Amino acid sequence: MIQVLRAGNHVQPFRGPFTITRIKPSDILGEDIDDSAFGTLSVIDHAVIKKGLKIKMHEHVNDEILSYVWKGTSYHRDSAGVEAEISPGKLMMMNAGVSFWHEEKVKEEYVEMLQIFFRPSEANLPPTIQFHDKPTNNRDWYEMVGPEGSNAPLLVRQNAYILDAHPKAGDILPVPSYEGKKPFLYVLSGSIQIGDYTVNKQEAVTDLVEEIPFFTANEDTTVILFLVDMHAPAFSDGTISGTKIQR
Repeated sequence: MIQVLRAGNHVQPFRGPFTITRIKPSDILGEDIDDSAFGTLSVIDHAVIKKGLKIKMHEHVNDEILSYVWKGTSYHRDSAGVEAEISPGKLMMMNAGVSFWHEEKVKEEYVEMLQIFFRPSEANLPPTIQFHDKPTNNRDWYEMVGPEGSNAPLLVRQNAYILDAHPKAGDILPVPSYEGKKPFLYVLSGSIQIGDYTVNKQEAVTDLVEEIPFFTANEDTTVILFLVDMHAPAFSDGTISGTKIQR
């Protein structure tokens, strides 16, 4: 059964030069629960950061964080002494573990990006940071993130995968299915059609019963596909990944 998460469900905990639209994946299930997570996918922060803003050094504990920049360049610096430019096609995965500190700055134009939070399989793992360069115009799926032991270029300490695609208007794209995983398909930009359902920017779709066979891009679109083990063990008290819903 197709279930759609509409943009009207989202909240904005920060507005102004640093605006976050916080997607709580569990809202797609339509249940009155106090947990933000869809399996171990806890939070998606769709952020817009204005020129000149610096997000000062701050700590994450027990968060697995993928930074996916769609527009602009974010300048990263962390407690391990790493400095890097994060831009479209340059992915960054922070496996915070027991403790990891970082800051971000926007020097020119503005940045639009996703910060994606997973819950780790266990608490207080060693911290690490990973980078990967990928195409920015792949019309078919590109596997960006996977669990330890997979062939994905970036590893998340959880039983989950993250893929992206940039189909053009009219493209028909099959939706991959991985054994034991459920899909959470997020529209970063543009619009897609799945049967009778139109899914627009900052909206998502899932089906927990059957596979989603394919979708049609109504316009040039960027989509992110999460394939999640809904029953994987996880530590649920991370800095952001442990987010509970306030009602």
